[in-house]
Amino acid sequence: MSVLLRLFWAFLKIGILTFGGGYAMIPLIQEEAIANGWMTSSSLSLVDYIAISESTPGPFAINIATFIGMNEAGILGAIMATLGVVLPSFIILMFVARFFARFSSNLMVKSVMKGIRPVVVGILLAVMVTFAIKAIFNVNVLDFTFALFDYKALIIFTIIFVLSRLVKKLSPVLLIIIAAGLGIILYGLF
Repeated sequence: MSVLLRLFWAFLKIGILTFGGGYAMIPLIQEEAIANGWMTSSSLSLVDYIAISESTPGPFAINIATFIGMNEAGILGAIMATLGVVLPSFIILMFVARFFARFSSNLMVKSVMKGIRPVVVGILLAVMVTFAIKAIFNVNVLDFTFALFDYKALIIFTIIFVLSRLVKKLSPVLLIIIAAGLGIILYGLF
């Protein structure tokens, strides 16, 4: 199968099987990227893909699909990966928009939605813990090798976390800029 079809198929599966938005897709993206050889120990890591995707405007899932597709097969790869990840949501939303008003009060629909919520929270929590460990302890997710404790990453994480909790009106863009500045200071100067 050509790389374009593999990109489309992989992101189509991710788009079909994921509930809860872009962050809930991360475990599936990691699995597909490793299985297809898009993420090796010599290439960008999942954390790099996520950092770049989060630093650009637009929905996370589309950004990461586009970036991986572009990295693997240029413009056509970006188009195929993006189309793959968007198509399931587009079709489902068209169907839901047409019928949701009629079914939103249905007990079965309400029960399904209540059942999905804790799963999404659990997936997001697992992703958060995995990234915190990766950032602070520098664990290589491909071969589970450990590097030294990265106190600088812990300092940046702590400052951004505290700022985001204390100053509620701080824009995520400003937090990213502050984190980038802290990264330049802590990693560039010391």
